[in-house]
Amino acid sequence: MAAYPAEFNPRKVLDDPAFKIIDTVPQRDPSINLACAYNQHKQIHLVQKPKPSAGPGQVVVHIRATGICGSDCHFWKHGRIGDTMVVRDECGAGHESAGQVIEVGEGVTKVKTGDKVAIEAGLPCGTCDFCKIGRYNACETVVFFSTPPYHGTLTRYHLHPADWVHKIPDSVSFEEGSLLEPLAVALAGIDRSGLRLGDPLFIAGAGPIGLVTLLAAHAAGATPIVITDLSEFRLEFAKKLVPSVHTVLIDRSSTPTEVAQKVKETAGLPKGLHCAIDCTGVESSVQAAIFSLRFGSTVFVIGVGKDYQNLPFMHCSANEIDVKFQYRYANQYPKAIRLVEGGLVNLKPLVTHRFTLENAVEAFETAVDISRGAVKCQILDEE
Repeated sequence: MAAYPAEFNPRKVLDDPAFKIIDTVPQRDPSINLACAYNQHKQIHLVQKPKPSAGPGQVVVHIRATGICGSDCHFWKHGRIGDTMVVRDECGAGHESAGQVIEVGEGVTKVKTGDKVAIEAGLPCGTCDFCKIGRYNACETVVFFSTPPYHGTLTRYHLHPADWVHKIPDSVSFEEGSLLEPLAVALAGIDRSGLRLGDPLFIAGAGPIGLVTLLAAHAAGATPIVITDLSEFRLEFAKKLVPSVHTVLIDRSSTPTEVAQKVKETAGLPKGLHCAIDCTGVESSVQAAIFSLRFGSTVFVIGVGKDYQNLPFMHCSANEIDVKFQYRYANQYPKAIRLVEGGLVNLKPLVTHRFTLENAVEAFETAVDISRGAVKCQILDEE
């Protein structure tokens, strides 16, 4: 069994003499391992961490780009996701990262110093039953960076097992490399939803995951695609990404059946669509997705929502509608890299706001403020 929980024990960071909280925006100093962290008091700030060294099988990566995920914001604002992922101390943010290898440990042959890499943030044990069958996202002892208690990848210098970095070609930027993580989420959802070439698709939610899902589903040949959101700005953004997509602006007063009817009318399919992917996790949105489908279809839920929700049970039963869910992803990074390198998925337009590492707190404040019009905020650190 890999010793990742011990190797990445957060006490190694928190108890190190170099660790300290930074309350002001500092000048850039490449000698300092600057990071961004949230804590149990629902505060977010910069911290200074010890600079890592590569041991056997490890690499040190200079993180050049990190995207802010909704889960990062949730941990900051709410202190938990469910009952098992709870912020109890300073916890480094970030798990959507790419960078450049600056040090390799003994025995590392997969990458070399200077290589551009994307970081897969989950480190499974490799020996449990789920790991053995390739479904390592179900590993019970996984270390997932930025999920409490493990510190994240939003830091200048990050230590990582060489087996869990993915080399990216020169044609793929660091920004695109960091966006491979949300693309991996979308690809896993499309795989498990059973979406096929030519299938009509309803995507609920035009946030970052919904927009990445739109790009991936369009590349997969789904048509027509209808996407919904409460924000007209996000729907306009979706239209710019994929001009052929049909958009529906949601009125908060609308019932799930009314939303579903509008989706079917927009798609020109009165009997319903073939597949729905919910990227919100909101109860009414999942209900609308169910009502929008024809007999024998699938609702796939990527979004994260409240613990208990009401669903139209007998409607699903009488119409053989399957409701399926997703927990992270497995075996998606190589595919994601090929899609971006081959030009089938263009992630570049998703980055709307860029910040330096020193201004990471401002980046988080922007990400949670819908009035600022952010789709994806990225934090960059130049050489």
